[in-house]
Amino acid sequence: MNSFTAQQICDALNGTMLGSTSQEITGIEEITKAKPNDLTFIGNRKYAKLWANSKASIAIVNDNIDLEPGDNRVLIQVKNADLAMANMLEAFLPPTPVFETDIHPTAVVHETAIIGDGVQIGAHCYVGKNVTLGDGVVLYHNVSVFDDSTIGPQTVAWSGTVIRERSQIGAQCIFHNNVSIGADGFGYRPADDGRGLVKIPHIGNVVIGNGVEIGANSCVDRAKFNSTIIGDGCKIDNLVQIAHNCVMGRSCIMAGHSGLAGSVTLGDGVVIGGSASIKDHTVIESGATVGAGSGVMNHVKAGQTVLGYPAVESREMLKQWVALRKLAK
Repeated sequence: MNSFTAQQICDALNGTMLGSTSQEITGIEEITKAKPNDLTFIGNRKYAKLWANSKASIAIVNDNIDLEPGDNRVLIQVKNADLAMANMLEAFLPPTPVFETDIHPTAVVHETAIIGDGVQIGAHCYVGKNVTLGDGVVLYHNVSVFDDSTIGPQTVAWSGTVIRERSQIGAQCIFHNNVSIGADGFGYRPADDGRGLVKIPHIGNVVIGNGVEIGANSCVDRAKFNSTIIGDGCKIDNLVQIAHNCVMGRSCIMAGHSGLAGSVTLGDGVVIGGSASIKDHTVIESGATVGAGSGVMNHVKAGQTVLGYPAVESREMLKQWVALRKLAK
């Protein structure tokens, strides 16, 4: 069990310490549930009032929040308590599951596959023809990587992940349980005779940049032709759908249950709220934000925030909601 003194935590965060405590910290907890050996954090003024009754011995706090530490307790002031807490969570991170052997005897690895140094492949994995796994790649149990795919160094795929043929994955990515990369795109047209639907083949692939993280049960479909692209540093939550031929710029965020229809383009740093839906062939420019539950039908300008269904500029939508409340009265 990791244990830290107040001074060690303060030094690690380059913070300013107020007060003193003899209590060592062995865990992290939210302010209302913390025990004396827990570290907590206060990143917003509305939580400052909870400090007086909290049992935590140490709190990381934004330096613009005025608080007194109290008896045998410490406040560590930082510029951004949320980021500081992220650093401390790293210090308490439990170890990942241990591989008893680098390549489990039940794994199926094609003889043409190129396996880098330090690669670990768990039980019942499948690595297909002409696959390349870069140095330090980790495939947990029951991961499938199909033919002609490439995975960059230090990428981790958790159990149940399927990476279909011809996918190109960058370095230091994380795919959580049951991620699907490169399945067929969703494309059908009515048959000429009016009886049923004709499936449109998708012959493209998926290209994912470096440092991308994709949450459990999310899907990235292959392109009809060319590539579905996810840029460096994108972070995608659980249960997200990214359809064929979408292009995401760098460091985009998509929250859970959101989805991009076919051929959507996102600029850099776009934020998509939970359960938001983006119409096909829509462009959302860099720095824009789509509010949770919104339905985007038209292009969104750079830096703009849109809300509602159909989504419009946030201030306009807020005015509409106020007007509806007045009508109800």
